[in-house]
Parts: sequence; C-alpha cells; structure tokens
Amino acid sequence: MAPKPDSHTLASASSDPSSTSSMDPLFLLLNFLPYSILRPPRLRLKLPTFTLPSPMTVFSLVLLTYFMVVSGIVYDVIVEPPGIGSTQDPYTGSVKPLVFMPGRVNGQYIIEGLSSGFMFVVGGIGIILMDLALDKNRAKSVKISYATAGISSVVIAYVMSMLFIRIKIPAYLH
Repeated sequence: MAPKPDSHTLASASSDPSSTSSMDPLFLLLNFLPYSILRPPRLRLKLPTFTLPSPMTVFSLVLLTYFMVVSGIVYDVIVEPPGIGSTQDPYTGSVKPLVFMPGRVNGQYIIEGLSSGFMFVVGGIGIILMDLALDKNRAKSVKISYATAGISSVVIAYVMSMLFIRIKIPAYLH
C-alpha cells in the first residue's frame, strides 16, 4: 500500500497559483505573456443609479395590471374575439349590436371583458376609499366623503356585475 501524501504539501501546492509544478507550461505562457506586454486600461465607470418610483406610480401600474388581467386581455389576444357582436331582430330584420355573448360563460366579446373589468376596478377602488375613511388623522368631512364614495362604488360595482351576469346567463339565480 502506498504511503499517504502529506496534507500540508498538497494544500500549499493547490493554494499557490504560481507554483510551476502543477501548471501546464503553455497555460503559464498564455497567462503571463499578454499581460507583460499589454496593460489593461483603468476604467472609470460609474454604477448607474436607479431611483425608486413613487408609491402612486407603483399603485397605478398594479391597478392597470389588475384591470388587464381581470378584463381577459390574455383571452382576447389568444382567441381574438370580435369587439362587439350583432344579432338580427326577428320582427324588423334590422341588425342590432350585442355587447354580451349570450349563453356562453367561457366566451366573451372584447367590450364585455373591458366593461366587467372596469366594474371590478371600481369595486376595488371603493374598498380602498373605505380604508382611507378609517384614517384617524383626516378631518371628519373628508372621512365621510371617502366612506360615502367607497360604499357607493362597491354597491354600484356589485349591482352592475350582477346585471352583467343576468344579461349573459338569463336564468342565473332565479
């Protein structure tokens, strides 16, 4: 059985990069020769400074993203439905515009998705206004205004969303 090599000599050979016994001579030549003739330039590069966006900018981007996702923009891009539908009146024969795709829960016109998404955003803003009405540092009249606007927004959004569902599915909740 061969004797174990001394751990001290292995550690010193592997930690010293200039030891010639463990390196290839061609590697040493390629590593040493260019830098003995050429000198790397001293670059005075500044790191770019990024300023954080304001909270209102972040809120606006989040609200816009929420509107787009809830409105079904991904569905509209993939399926490419028409912007608005049409139906023919059986009595007069005239063509009438149709905003909601009747009878299909998993299908929508573009304007239907946008109007539903807008109602969801109105409801969300109403909840935010009701939260702002609870701030103790505001005047009482401002708190009452925020609470009234918030409650009104939530009620309008709920009623309109239920109306949209009843238009889309006539026998819903009857």
